[in-house]
Amino acid sequence: MTARLTAEEIKGVVGRLDEVTIAEIAATGASLSELEEAAALAAGESDVMGDLRRRASPRVAAVYDILRAEAVAPEDRE
Repeated sequence: MTARLTAEEIKGVVGRLDEVTIAEIAATGASLSELEEAAALAAGESDVMGDLRRRASPRVAAVYDILRAEAVAPEDRE
């Protein structure tokens, strides 16, 4: 069983996020490498072609969805 990601690990990979989004990401059960993969996909840094859901693990896809939703409607993070 993989240890749950900490808020510091999540912020270290994706930057500043609100506590709700951090909790949602942690609740997916994603590992640090899965978080990094999802962050790269969400940032468009991956060369993965085709449908993400067919290529990514369910946890990567869940984190990707959370990050994309955050990118579409970002909150003021001053």
